[in-house]
Amino acid sequence: MHFTSQSLTDGFVERDFVLGDIPGILWTPENPDGPTPLILLGQPGGLDRMRPRLAARARSSAGFACATIELPGSGGRPRLADVDRARRDLWDAAEDGRPVGEIVERLIPPLVDAAVPEWQAVLDALLDLPNIDGPVGLSGGVMAVAVRLALVDPRIVAATLFAGSYVPAATFDEARRLTIPLHVLLQWDDAGNDRQMALDLFDAFGSAEKGLHANMGGHTGVPEYEGESALRFFQRHLS
Repeated sequence: MHFTSQSLTDGFVERDFVLGDIPGILWTPENPDGPTPLILLGQPGGLDRMRPRLAARARSSAGFACATIELPGSGGRPRLADVDRARRDLWDAAEDGRPVGEIVERLIPPLVDAAVPEWQAVLDALLDLPNIDGPVGLSGGVMAVAVRLALVDPRIVAATLFAGSYVPAATFDEARRLTIPLHVLLQWDDAGNDRQMALDLFDAFGSAEKGLHANMGGHTGVPEYEGESALRFFQRHLS
């Protein structure tokens, strides 16, 4: 892991890094008292565009280190032609009101298969750094990627998930086997996502501790107090 830049803002050190060809960002408290638990910040791709929102999420996670990476095929990374084609088809079908199930099966599984091993490689490198230690939390991102990552990596002990994105059938099967504590956010009026699919997926999760926080409003209208609720959730399970 090679760090390429560093800055200090609001008591957090923000460092850009590259692992192989995977770019990412790490936020750590300026003066930690000791080894700091880690939260992985998922995001939908386009790291430069998402950076302000991710930095705000990291700064609100007081006492924890936070890290994110660019998804395969996003930002300045080499494109995934089949995924790009499926994404365009999904937009067109959703706009026309046509069924999207077959397109989701073409779009999401290749992205999950590519992204999860990268997340695990980055997690290996992050946990080798001084002052970063487990347990590890997972926050947000593409739902199918988050579910697979939380299922296959035992270092992740709790997750906050942002519900509503389209998921393939395999994600429902994986959700039934996922047993870690879950804190799920759903924007009730998110026009670009499938509310009923989100509710069905929440019902499928096998976790004994799972909570659904549904709020009125569109995709970017998550109330500020939900960040405080998510922080309390991670404090219970990571501290």
